[in-house]
Amino acid sequence: MKKITILSLLIITFFGCTQKKSDVKTEMDEAIVIKNKTAMVYTSAHSTNLKLTLTDTLQFNDFKQPLETESAILIDPTKQFQTFVGIGAALTDASAETFYKLSEENQKLFMEAYFSIDKGIGYSLARTIIHSCDFSSESYTYVDEGDAELNSFSIEHDRKYRLPFTKLAIQAAGGKLTMYASPWSPPAFMKTNNSMLQGGKLKAEFYQPWANYYAKFIKAYEKEGIPIWGLTIQNEPMAVQRWESCIYTAEEERDFLKNYLGPTLEKEGLGDKKIIVWDHNRDLLFERANVILNDPEASKYVWGTGFHWYEDWKDGTPMYKNVAAVNEAFPDKKLIFTEGCNEKYDLSRIENNDPKLAERYGKSMINDFNNGTVAWTDWNILLDETGGPNHVGNLCFSPVHGDTKTNALTFTNSYYYIGHFSKFIRPGAKRLSTGTTANHLSATSFVNTDGSIVIVALNESDNTIDYMLTLNGKTAKLNMPAHSIQTIVLN
Repeated sequence: MKKITILSLLIITFFGCTQKKSDVKTEMDEAIVIKNKTAMVYTSAHSTNLKLTLTDTLQFNDFKQPLETESAILIDPTKQFQTFVGIGAALTDASAETFYKLSEENQKLFMEAYFSIDKGIGYSLARTIIHSCDFSSESYTYVDEGDAELNSFSIEHDRKYRLPFTKLAIQAAGGKLTMYASPWSPPAFMKTNNSMLQGGKLKAEFYQPWANYYAKFIKAYEKEGIPIWGLTIQNEPMAVQRWESCIYTAEEERDFLKNYLGPTLEKEGLGDKKIIVWDHNRDLLFERANVILNDPEASKYVWGTGFHWYEDWKDGTPMYKNVAAVNEAFPDKKLIFTEGCNEKYDLSRIENNDPKLAERYGKSMINDFNNGTVAWTDWNILLDETGGPNHVGNLCFSPVHGDTKTNALTFTNSYYYIGHFSKFIRPGAKRLSTGTTANHLSATSFVNTDGSIVIVALNESDNTIDYMLTLNGKTAKLNMPAHSIQTIVLN
């Protein structure tokens, strides 16, 4: 019997539908047969059985000049840009709780599917939450109400689900996972509205205790064997949400960073942690970066600027131009996509194979990378059959859903689309100059540290595309199905 790989992922399909392991054909076994070829093409396409499937090998011939009516991707490997950090997702309470309601067999399958490079899509990045968020079953903090001295600080709550879940993820990733943390709200007693929910602001007298809280969290998690690479100051600091939220103006975030959080982390021996500002949508990304990064005393603590994809679709087009503007204005700072998911969970959109769910990922990742982004983080890595659990009913999609009633796992097309990037573009890669000749065809490319070149191309149209790929003065011809994504790997 052939060894089963997660890339097939037909062994568990839409809720309750399964296929015997012995019937599954593995794509990686096919790759072994032709591994000495110069290039391999992997394809995922809607309304087909193509799921990260090896579909072609390339032969490059003499350069061919594309006509104006032809589709083409052109790569210039002599022009290299930002260094890639990783791709991953958030390990929320909701994800951890759903995970532990699955069978041990499916828990193992899930971990391999996400974190194994050989058997899965090789996630190398993760985000965790500092106490509760909307994707928790309840609101909670790590201190007793009113304890400004933080004497009662304890992460005991996380021992039931999130800590063991996170440790398994690190183990599945080979023992190393770049992990950063984000808070949704300070404890209620520290806020002007005396609630963790519905916005409110951090009271001035609690700036220092709240800064101390971050340091205690980092140290507590690292004591558990979970290294924290970095942190964001506040999730969505301009949104009054019905769940955990807290409002900072750009000036307030700047001053909290330079006068409290930055100095406190340094004092506590945590000055090496990467601090990420903003952590909200692309629409105000440039304005926020200007206020904070133009202040030398604040900027010295900043590793980069984080952003989301919600509420920034102007005239139907995401505001990628703001990502480019920040990259141009502050080339010494990094850009990281810190959260995105498809909102308003509706199972019928999965069952009906809605291409927009996955294509939102493909389009955003290509454009964000081409505009200087170094890392990309999906929201919940796993949710249940309802799009939760969520203590305020803010139900959403995730790339993988686990049915806690039937034990079935659903790997949606979004999982495969993300995998076209995360499996093949590895930490340390450099982005290459990439251009296309047609609006319906978008692409990005990277060179890995081992010299392999990875090109990811997206076709959002209703039509099959014939296109040319030109690299180093040579051209190959390819074909993409309608509503599909391809990864070309050149060794």
